Amino acid sequence: MCGRYALSKLPSELIEEFEISAGHVGSVLPADWNITPTREIYIIRENSQAMRELANVSWGLIAPWSKDRTEAVRSQSQAINARGESVHEKPTFRNAFKSRRCLIPATGYYEWATELGKYETKQPFYIHADKPNRTLALAGIYDRWVDTNGEIFESASIITREAVGFLATVHHRMPTFLPKDRWNSWLDPKLTSVEAIRGLMELSDPAANLVADPVSSAVNSIRNNGPELIVPIELGEPTTLF
Repeated sequence: MCGRYALSKLPSELIEEFEISAGHVGSVLPADWNITPTREIYIIRENSQAMRELANVSWGLIAPWSKDRTEAVRSQSQAINARGESVHEKPTFRNAFKSRRCLIPATGYYEWATELGKYETKQPFYIHADKPNRTLALAGIYDRWVDTNGEIFESASIITREAVGFLATVHHRMPTFLPKDRWNSWLDPKLTSVEAIRGLMELSDPAANLVADPVSSAVNSIRNNGPELIVPIELGEPTTLF
């Protein structure tokens, strides 16, 4: 489960890091250390000219059968994540998975410890790359929904998987991360083989090069925002593991 994440990069930085050739489509979003569902976010996708672009969508895939905006927003809150094990089968996600895949950039994401791990339940952790300034590339899907007035709304979901390694001591789910050498194939809308697409999500070490820092419970409130949310805190024994 990934219910909050952070992104503090400018479009120009993302364009360089993700080798985006078509530029940015949409408005510039402010740095956000507490991104919540239905909020406007950045995605990276391939456009109709087969060029990689940065675009703005809202977080939480709108169910294709939504009848009005109220129903659309309600459906979004239930579809911020898509389980990698079943994304190709679920009616909300399966069409997008076959031809509308994207990358969702994040400087890090938050997870709350469950009773199944070694930490106090609900202790928040900020999970990020072990190298400074490296953006995480989360596997995602996006889609378009048209309301009764003909207005187009684009939305996206993060694909999750079973947590592995040290991340499994915090929570049983984690986002699916994609290394750079798989970005082209993942973004290619002409790749429609479910078996081949699912194969792109299989990594030998899905939690490689990640760090999980315990952070303040201030992140629990959606009213709180700012770089102080990702500052590590000390945990007392016996809960400290890394």
